[in-house]
Amino acid sequence: MTGADGLPARQQLAARLRQLRELAGVSGRDLAQRVGISQPTVSRIEAGRTVPSLPVVEAWAQEVGASEETRERLAALVEATYTEVNTWRTAFGRRGHLQGDIREQEAVSQDVRVFQPSVVPGLLQTAEYARRVFSLFQLPYSDKDLAAAVAGRLERQAALYEGGRRFAFLITEAALRWRPGDARLLLAQLHRIASISTLDNVSIGLIPQDREAVTFLSHGFVIYDGEGPSVSVETIHANITVRDPSDVELYRARWSLLDRMAIRGDDALAFLDRIAADLRALSDG
Repeated sequence: MTGADGLPARQQLAARLRQLRELAGVSGRDLAQRVGISQPTVSRIEAGRTVPSLPVVEAWAQEVGASEETRERLAALVEATYTEVNTWRTAFGRRGHLQGDIREQEAVSQDVRVFQPSVVPGLLQTAEYARRVFSLFQLPYSDKDLAAAVAGRLERQAALYEGGRRFAFLITEAALRWRPGDARLLLAQLHRIASISTLDNVSIGLIPQDREAVTFLSHGFVIYDGEGPSVSVETIHANITVRDPSDVELYRARWSLLDRMAIRGDDALAFLDRIAADLRALSDG
């Protein structure tokens, strides 16, 4: 759901809740006490970084004296945020790239799980691999925005070195062999994956094509576990954000099945070496 200004439902909800609180003359601290949440949570809700549950929104509306019509509108916005569709065309109409938005989502998540069936995940990409990926996007980047997007993606990768946070990746063989450039580019990319896999807070599982399937290798997704768990799903036309608890649980279940098909540790490193050997042989031929 988007409004006349094109804002996603999450941002509409955040702006409306803040407006109602300010019109009622209630401080964020007082409202937090009345509703039964923390003052920082109020700030995150009003900034659009945390999506409140329907009971919290109903209590918020009551404490600020919202009309019945306003309460119904708020409830509709809450429902819309549970599965939010943001088209790429709309998103890129507001900014040159989206790496800052993704970085904010990652920053409030202690546990990030990424499944990719077709491309190396952004947090693991080398600079040149990232540049090639962005250059293939269906909505062309300007030269300036392309450079900024690559820089933003590399800045996001600093989070991998924060020991207090956990990152897990599941990557299919097809994604590892997909080449947005020459063999040398992909060899460098495989080397980076092997290097990052040595970090204690990073888990990298690889899914070979010859593994017996226990589930489908469907579209890629990212599970963010923090305050208000969510799932991000990239489609051709839009990014879909899933926040409904039952739907998030479906993705967690799919992750568990995919995880059973993955190899790790020395087996994964040996698998990367075999793919690299195939690339060198192809290049020499």
